Amino acid sequence: MAKDFLQTLILLILVTDPFGNVPIFVSALSHVSPERRWRVIVRECAIAFILLLLFMFFGKSFLTALQLSEVSIRIGGGVILFLIALRMVFPQEGGVFGGTEENHEPFIVPLAIPALAGPSSLATVLLFSSDNSSEILVHLGALTAVAIVWLVVLLGAERMQRVLGAQVMTAFERLMGLILAAMSIEMLLTGIREYIKSLV
Repeated sequence: MAKDFLQTLILLILVTDPFGNVPIFVSALSHVSPERRWRVIVRECAIAFILLLLFMFFGKSFLTALQLSEVSIRIGGGVILFLIALRMVFPQEGGVFGGTEENHEPFIVPLAIPALAGPSSLATVLLFSSDNSSEILVHLGALTAVAIVWLVVLLGAERMQRVLGAQVMTAFERLMGLILAAMSIEMLLTGIREYIKSLV
């Protein structure tokens, strides 16, 4: 059980990528007053956690009700991630997710969704659906643990950026953008392959 917990935890950390989200959070919160930033981070992490939890337990039923397949989620997620990756590699005015108004406080988008609870993480937790009570406890524990990792990393995001410097963080963001672009293409190609197989 401990091995399954560790594997699930590592997988969730990789797909939610809190370290790669440091530049995104710092940029999105730049117009928010310093005394409110920690509250916004806690709120957005809580929203992302609840959404992933709902998808873990009810995701397949939700897709069935909307007549959506996991293939369409994978292809759509790949396209969205690729567009985000382009903005990370080639920075534009307004940041990764477009322009923000002065003193605008982000709510749900873009921090909770898609930065933390993005298409790749939603698709991943769909795979954790189970009727086995021990597996449910393992997955629930791993998701709770990864939410704590989000809080630790993102609450220290501004300090981390100050220590490393703007140039290092910019280089890191572009590197993560390149990796994200590769992941998005792989997700898109996997979705296309699965769709073609379904036609045969």
